[in-house]
Parts: sequence; C-alpha cells; structure tokens
Amino acid sequence: MNLSTLIADFLEYLELERNVSQKTIKNYSHYLKRFLDFAGDIKVSNIDLNLIRKYRLFLARFIDEQTKKPLKRVTQNFFLIALRAFLRYLSRIDVKSLSAEKVELGEQDPSPLRILNEDDLARLLQAPGQSSKEGIRDKTILELLFSTGLRVSELASLNRDQINLQRREFGVVGKGGKERVVFLSDSAVEWLERFLMMRKDSFKPLFIRYQGRVETLDQGEKMRLTPRSIERIVEKYVKLVGLAIKATPHTLRHSFATDLLINGADIRSVQEMLGHSNISTTQIYTHVTNRQLKEVHKAFHSKNRSE
Repeated sequence: MNLSTLIADFLEYLELERNVSQKTIKNYSHYLKRFLDFAGDIKVSNIDLNLIRKYRLFLARFIDEQTKKPLKRVTQNFFLIALRAFLRYLSRIDVKSLSAEKVELGEQDPSPLRILNEDDLARLLQAPGQSSKEGIRDKTILELLFSTGLRVSELASLNRDQINLQRREFGVVGKGGKERVVFLSDSAVEWLERFLMMRKDSFKPLFIRYQGRVETLDQGEKMRLTPRSIERIVEKYVKLVGLAIKATPHTLRHSFATDLLINGADIRSVQEMLGHSNISTTQIYTHVTNRQLKEVHKAFHSKNRSE
C-alpha cells in the first residue's frame, strides 16, 4: 500500500481509536507530510534504512522559510518521533515496512539548567501565606523541595510515618527502585513540625489536598496531592512573586544540587543525595557551579581593587 493512504489511515486511527486531541493529530499530520513530500508516495515496504539516512540528512539541512534558520535538533527529532509512531502503527496492522526501533533519534543539545539565585529563592520560599492550612502546607512543600532535592514524584509519594523528625532524615525509593536516605535542614524540620501539628486528620499521605470531597477510604489515599498538583502549587507562587524564569519543582532540585557544590560538597555526595545512578548525570551541575564560582571570584577581586 502507498504512503499517503496509510498516513491518512494512521491519522484516523489516532482520532477514533486512541482519542488523541485534534492539536496532536495536526502535529502528526504536519510531521508526516514532510516525510511524504521528501519520499514521494512510495510503497511503505520500500522504506528502508538508506531512505531514513537520507531523510535525516534532509532534515539537518532544511532551512525554515519563516525563520531562515535550520531546524533545531529537538525539532528534527519531532519529525522522527512521528515517523516512528507511524511505523509502529504499520506493524500493529501487519503491514510490512521498516521496524520503528531502527529509526534512531539524534542527540539533542542539552537544555540550559534553570537555577534560582539567592534572592529569587528567598522570595519564592517566603511567598506562601502563613495564616491558612493551605499556605502552611505549601510553605512546607517549598522548603522540603529545596532542602532535600527530591523529585516531585518522590515528594508526592511521601507518607507521614516515613518522616523521622528526631533523626532529621527519612528514606525514599527513587527511579529504578534505588533507595537513599534524605536529610532535612533546620528550616524544613521547623515547617514539617508546624504542618504536622496543624493536621487534625489521620490520613497516611504527608501532603494532602484541601479542596473537593473528603475521601477517608484507604487511610485517605485519595486525599494525596499528585505530582501535577505540586507542580501547580510551585507555579502559583512563581507567578505570584514574578520570577523571571519559569521555575518548577525540578528547578528547586537543580538549585539544591548547585548550592551543595558551591558550598564545597563533593560530586559523589551530591550524586548520592540526588539518587542519580550515573555520575555523568550529576556532572551537568559542575559546569554551572564552575561558572558561578568564577563570577564570585571576579566580583571579589574587582571589589578589592576598588578599595
């Protein structure tokens, strides 16, 4: 069967069987039309690695008509991801073509790390009000995110009985089932104590919602804040204080890591605290901290020369 017919079938499949949004279908249509224009209305059995190699070269050399610039690597990958989804669909309906797994994505340029400076971090941590239970909960969430470097999914999964305030630590299970001990700062302990003293319920989750119907089954499991809810809470206060960057819970994790390194922690200790399996993942922070240390050094000597 020809490429154009099967692309049309694939888009209908996304709409009817997968219930995909119209915007997503429009994007798939755009990405696959580019491949159709490049390859022509060939039989899908003729899609092979040589054609894919030529297509990747075409994308790498493509100049956008509006911006007059080449496609970013991440954009090139969007075209390849759409093509892989299409090839998986062909396999699903038993149409012979190239295996989707053979279409490799290109390496992307690393995204710049978003890190809060000292002033912005202080403004964010001070943003929640302290006169309501929601405000105290939100303040505790922000303090815990920054003082521990927890992933948002790890924070959302915490239970009250996990937290040992006397020892100022608790255990978490991170990605890939990797266990680690998390240590609490004085400020995090202070706000956790205040938050838990305020709680009048006996629900198991550490962080719970205060909106909607109260669900008491399964020790209040349905009251647990989801990772997306915590992301929205952080987003709310980022907008409230007018931060220049779009900070997220992961931004606080980045800030935690760089703060440790700037203050003398070794890279292996930071790796352990973040729960990274590979040291290479942690090393992305050294580029930032080295640059920041250079700026501090430069500012210090400039000040000394002026005195």
